[in-house]
Amino acid sequence: MAALAASSVASRIMGLAREIVKANLFGSSPLLAAYQAAAYVPTSLFDLIIGGMVNSSLVPVFSDYAARERRDELWQVVSMVLSAATLILLAVVAVVLALAPQVAWLVGTVNFTEPELSTLSVSLIRLTTPAVLFLGIASILTGALYALKRFTLPAFVGAAFNGAIVIVALLNPEEIRGLVWGLLLGSLLQVLLQLPALRDAKLRWTLNLQHPAIRRIIKLYIPILAGLVVNQLAIMLSYNLAIRTGDQSLNYMNYATTLYQFPLGLVVTALSIATLPTLSRQAAGDLIQFKQTLGDGLRLVLALILPATTGLFALAPFIIGLLFEHGRFTALDTATTALVLRVYLLGMPFAAADQMLVFASYARKDTWRPALVGFVSIIIYSITALLLLGRLGLLSLMVADAVKHVVHTIIMLWILRRQLGNLAGNPVLFSAIKSLAAALLTGLAAYGAARLVAGQLDATPLVMRLSPVIAGGIVGVLAYTAAVFALNITETRALPRLLLRRR
Repeated sequence: MAALAASSVASRIMGLAREIVKANLFGSSPLLAAYQAAAYVPTSLFDLIIGGMVNSSLVPVFSDYAARERRDELWQVVSMVLSAATLILLAVVAVVLALAPQVAWLVGTVNFTEPELSTLSVSLIRLTTPAVLFLGIASILTGALYALKRFTLPAFVGAAFNGAIVIVALLNPEEIRGLVWGLLLGSLLQVLLQLPALRDAKLRWTLNLQHPAIRRIIKLYIPILAGLVVNQLAIMLSYNLAIRTGDQSLNYMNYATTLYQFPLGLVVTALSIATLPTLSRQAAGDLIQFKQTLGDGLRLVLALILPATTGLFALAPFIIGLLFEHGRFTALDTATTALVLRVYLLGMPFAAADQMLVFASYARKDTWRPALVGFVSIIIYSITALLLLGRLGLLSLMVADAVKHVVHTIIMLWILRRQLGNLAGNPVLFSAIKSLAAALLTGLAAYGAARLVAGQLDATPLVMRLSPVIAGGIVGVLAYTAAVFALNITETRALPRLLLRRR
């Protein structure tokens, strides 16, 4: 478990390094926005075709064949999935290459104020799209290796992907296409790095869509796919609307999203390690223990995400200035990105808790209800963003995102309470209140320390940017630690044991 957690941290750190390099080389340049829109195309196609399938369909089905006595059957099933996916992905790549201008219209790059940017985006879309083939194949291999409980190599392919973008971009600092070549290399590395763990694989080209395993994978994935389609449509809308508010807006949104997802991803990893395997075992029969585990998971996620939210809110301009404000990234870019991030953060606690509720549904083999709730929340997101766009501009997208997470959480909680009875109860509510109090203390202490240090220093630019972050971080952690003991927030003390537990 510690290895999986470490790989998640490594991937997040390399993702942050990728954004730091992009900020240094291109700042908030519209050229970078054209790349961001182009890079979204293969990643969105990957999410739709393969990405959402790994945990929901591939790993459960592959696991049924992972026993040593059924290993030949496993490789037969993996071969069929690889063969079918390769044909589908090649066809998708061909279609996107042929219809690149239409795809550019979908993601909104025709709304750039400079026509040459729209033309560039079409070219970049054609260059980035083949990455979806490598990303798809890599994820299928990851699913097979996870079923075999070979976690180490597949766990670190995300870090390798981001690392390749960083290195290639630094080798081509003046050329936006350097980011494209890095993306393509990183996606290929995701395949190559997993091959040593497949030393005993017996893969071959074979197709049989009527095989029971293939039919089960499709049956499990259809609800997930429905939700992903709606989600990707919402992301396309957000890209369109962001570009309409300015050629640089997409960059601010992406920088803020990276920082927003950093603690969110770590917390989701922690709670999935802590609760998902247990929920899956208990879902079949022990309803009382299932509800208890779910309540424990909700308390844990709130105890982790609330201080992360307030701390990041308090230190947003200091952290962004430290990480990004160099090269072509200006002080104005820092201020704008910090504002965008702070509005995003309003929805972070709900996003983290909602993931726990979705895991609970998946553990009970219910994938349709989360998909339907996702559809409703995306509709609300779209309406909110469109209604507020004229008054709030870019910030309307962040407000709409927070509203989306609040709505999704409330509906999922209502559904699970209807199915399970009293789901959360006073212990979770009381724990949430204590965690919120500790989090507010954390944010205030971190902000006060950062402001105090920033106002006293007369040093080099690096020291002036680093010192408030360090001071605010240390004081915030100390304040939260004191609050944990003073308020008896016991959930945080269980986390080290959970990370050391084997899967």
